[in-house]
Amino acid sequence: MGRYIIRRLIQAIPVLLGATLLIFAIVFALPGDPIAALAGEKKQDPDVVAILRERYHLNDPLLLQYWYYISGVLFRGDFGVTFADVPVSQLMAGKFQVTLNLALTALIFEAVIGVGLGLWAALRRGRAADTMILASTLLLISVPTLVTGFVLQLVLGVRLKQWTGVDIFPIAGITSGFRSYLLPGFVLAGTSIAYLTRLTRTSLVETLRADYIRTATAKGLSRRRVVGRHGLRNALIPLVTYLGADLGNLMGGAVITETIFNLPGIGNQLFQSVYLREQPVVVGIVTILVLIYIVANLVVDLMYAVLDPRIRYE
Repeated sequence: MGRYIIRRLIQAIPVLLGATLLIFAIVFALPGDPIAALAGEKKQDPDVVAILRERYHLNDPLLLQYWYYISGVLFRGDFGVTFADVPVSQLMAGKFQVTLNLALTALIFEAVIGVGLGLWAALRRGRAADTMILASTLLLISVPTLVTGFVLQLVLGVRLKQWTGVDIFPIAGITSGFRSYLLPGFVLAGTSIAYLTRLTRTSLVETLRADYIRTATAKGLSRRRVVGRHGLRNALIPLVTYLGADLGNLMGGAVITETIFNLPGIGNQLFQSVYLREQPVVVGIVTILVLIYIVANLVVDLMYAVLDPRIRYE
């Protein structure tokens, strides 16, 4: 197991380098001058511009700029500074916490509702409940996140507050602790809930057709034990794979949700940094997201052995 983990971590190095170099090149190729964007409409002193360009290595070739950045990250843990002279790590710290809270809330909704509905549909395959759940997931997939967010803001945030007099679901900012993440977390998880419901249903239906399920039933085991201990446990492997990969997707795809609910997360910061060509910030955010993907996939692979003892890594 230890050798497997070390091998996976070594394999992650070229992935990290390739992803950061690619995004660095994309930001580098964007039109416009980041120093000019920093000044806005104000007139710039050519001497000051020359000093800033020299200070931030903007006159150097792409690969040299990338080497300055990645060497600082790998050898000193330094993500650099923004063009406003703010440490990137300091800028990202609080915003990543907001996005991580949002993504984890969405992941909980996704796991509980998606697996629950998928299990319900699989056990009632072909009945009215199964048809209704499948139709609902199709509707959830079809409706854009932007529309879902605004509708839930209106119904659960505004109308429900008018009817009850209690602000149960805050619709903007982080004003009520964990409750502030409930509505945006559900909106962010909406499409994933639909896909996970369908995946759970399909996986469990296929598992319940297996020979060992028929054998367990023939032995006289209860329906609950057959489904819970033998069926669901084996059906969980593709679900765990999807959930592990989706954590990175949720964090990277939170831009729209954070904009709708005015959350000061990493999505808004990434959008602004791309617009202003803040290369260290953009690459820093992407670096952290890539690391989250790598760690999540490693955890998923290790969980396979827990769910299925036949899987070995050595």
